[in-house]
Amino acid sequence: MKFEVYCDEALPDLFTSKKPRAQYLMIGALWLSPDLRDAAKRAIGELRERHKVWGELKWTKISPSRQAFYEELIDMFFGFGLDMRFRCIAVEHAKLDLGHHNGDGELGFYKFYYQLLHHWILDFNEYRIFTDMKTNRSPTRLSELRKVLGNANMSATIADVQPLPSRELVLMQLCDVLLGAAAHQMNGGGTSAAKAAIIARIESRLNRKLEPTPKSEEKFNLFKIRLQGGW
Repeated sequence: MKFEVYCDEALPDLFTSKKPRAQYLMIGALWLSPDLRDAAKRAIGELRERHKVWGELKWTKISPSRQAFYEELIDMFFGFGLDMRFRCIAVEHAKLDLGHHNGDGELGFYKFYYQLLHHWILDFNEYRIFTDMKTNRSPTRLSELRKVLGNANMSATIADVQPLPSRELVLMQLCDVLLGAAAHQMNGGGTSAAKAAIIARIESRLNRKLEPTPKSEEKFNLFKIRLQGGW
């Protein structure tokens, strides 16, 4: 079976910042079959038309005037059941030791990208992975990520790991919204009532708090990596 994976990140500067503005770096991915792509885009288009919401969808754009739209966007995501899934990884800045990554924050970032993706890649499937456009010091980061994922998953096919502009991919924008909600919770929340309402909507659909999950969680998986090791 073929899958498309739309990825985004929140607070990536935490890897190199000496004055971090948050506790957790987050990387997320939305997973679905390409057969579902057009239906998902059409559903989002219908929501846009009904609510008159245009432009790029982003967690940072959630406001009282757009709250109802984003609540219905969350309902749409859950309405697809396990045919559309989300996974993200939370990396705690205070426990990050770049010595494990040759002192290279960029290398460390892509090692965690690997951790995000590897554990949901299954045998005999084909994956096309799309990341947001990002300026890297090393131009080979994505090709190396594809190679490492392929070597670790010999019975699966990693067809591509390709950077694309998020402003042109509404499914990557949906990933941004879901990741923003997870990052908001992991980093202590804030004062926005509209964003709190979106998180409440997610928790209502999950029937649990939005917090780190076990590996077995399939719909909205939030992996808080244990940098210190252990169980």
